[in-house]
Amino acid sequence: MQKEYDVVIIGAGLSGIGMGCQLTQQSPHKSFTILERRQALGGTWDLFRYPGIRSDSDVISFGFKFSPWNSNQVLAAGESIKSYLKDTAEKFGIDQKIQYGIKINSANFSTRTNRWTVDAIDEATGEVCQFGCNYLITATGYYNHDQGYTPKYQGLENFKGQFVHPQHWPENLDYKNKRVVVIGSGATAVTLIPAMANETAHITMLQRSPSYVINVPNTDKLVDACRKVLSEELVYKIFRKRNIFMQRGIYKLSRRFPNKMRSFLLSNAQKALGEHYDMSHFTPKYMPWDERLCAIPDNDLFAVIREGKASVVTDHIECFSEKGILLKSGEMLDADIIVSATGLELQMLGGIQISVDQEQIKPNEKMSYKGTLIQDVPNFAYLFGYTNAPWTLKIDLACDYICRLINELDIRQMAAVKAVAPINEKTEHSIVYGMQSGYVQRGDWVLPRQGKSSEWFVSHNLEKDTEMFNQSVDSPNLVWSVVLEKPKGKVKAA
Repeated sequence: MQKEYDVVIIGAGLSGIGMGCQLTQQSPHKSFTILERRQALGGTWDLFRYPGIRSDSDVISFGFKFSPWNSNQVLAAGESIKSYLKDTAEKFGIDQKIQYGIKINSANFSTRTNRWTVDAIDEATGEVCQFGCNYLITATGYYNHDQGYTPKYQGLENFKGQFVHPQHWPENLDYKNKRVVVIGSGATAVTLIPAMANETAHITMLQRSPSYVINVPNTDKLVDACRKVLSEELVYKIFRKRNIFMQRGIYKLSRRFPNKMRSFLLSNAQKALGEHYDMSHFTPKYMPWDERLCAIPDNDLFAVIREGKASVVTDHIECFSEKGILLKSGEMLDADIIVSATGLELQMLGGIQISVDQEQIKPNEKMSYKGTLIQDVPNFAYLFGYTNAPWTLKIDLACDYICRLINELDIRQMAAVKAVAPINEKTEHSIVYGMQSGYVQRGDWVLPRQGKSSEWFVSHNLEKDTEMFNQSVDSPNLVWSVVLEKPKGKVKAA
């Protein structure tokens, strides 16, 4: 029998937990469940297990607005993030709403009944299961959890050592006194290098091109001092505003005065690396925030380079050999372990096929409304955070909006609502237009498109989004409909 809910949320990561918490607070009369394919909550922070994994945003602005984060570190380790999510879920009773091990295959919305039917499978037992709901929300992130991106390396089959992708890190990988090469220059690479450097014989970051690396002090003495005299809630509120202001300020300065910000970032890196260090390895060809900045705590990456425990090579790969990697320059990098920190494969909606009246919806052919709804799809929302700020800031705004939209259905005594675009609104730009990161360039085609006007344009601008989301849910771009037929023979979930 099909289990019935008012709302079904797919994914128990950062976004799904945030959505569940807000739904509990703003729509307590609604029944809902969270369907999670993994056997634990956490999403990204449960999947990735490589050494040193951490957030690249400070914990105060990375946490939910409604759930203070008490960590004394600025950048949180992966386990700390999982613990925070677990504690938050328990605090709001969300942990009791999660069903684990459920893989979603497809979801169809019927305009006859104004209901979603979600087809799934319990991966542990192989049992087919089905869920019904009035409103469906995907909180599945933006990348393929089954596989990361690995380039087609020539001669990889010849390598006699261990080849690893960070997305599937071996549980007991022994890298002590081993020669390690990490391919990549993004957030994963700059995290792995200092985390492994003290145990390896030597570790090398092999990059095709450099990224901007910015140092972040990993303790905030002012926050610690204020905690002694002020309540945790007040400290969180004050410093959350401060940190968001500082982050937005750095981003805005980078876009308005790119050359000055470039000089600032490079000069600070030079000081940390030493005056004689070859800065070509940390001097990107692009301007700051054309790609996301790589944050490092307490200059840890630069420290292991200065100490000689790690090194950086900027070159192209010719081919793999039995002993390591041959570079275009002719240099040979010997390695016992090679880590391909080469990024993600973009994927929308967790790869779930959605349809309306059995007609398949392709997200890349539709526009995104307020970065949250998909054009012409009733009673559906997806959660997608910021690319230029802490992910959670956008999730907080979007979840609040979705709750208000769901409540508005009851106020109007309507059964469905969908976003319908004006004629000639669509552009060919995706919702992450402007980002030059490799994974974005590779996967841009799978993402929803943008429109021209404010409600159809995804700005990745916190101030603009706050103003937009705080407006009334009433809009000429939304079409509301009444129920035509009630579902029969269903089992209402507790």
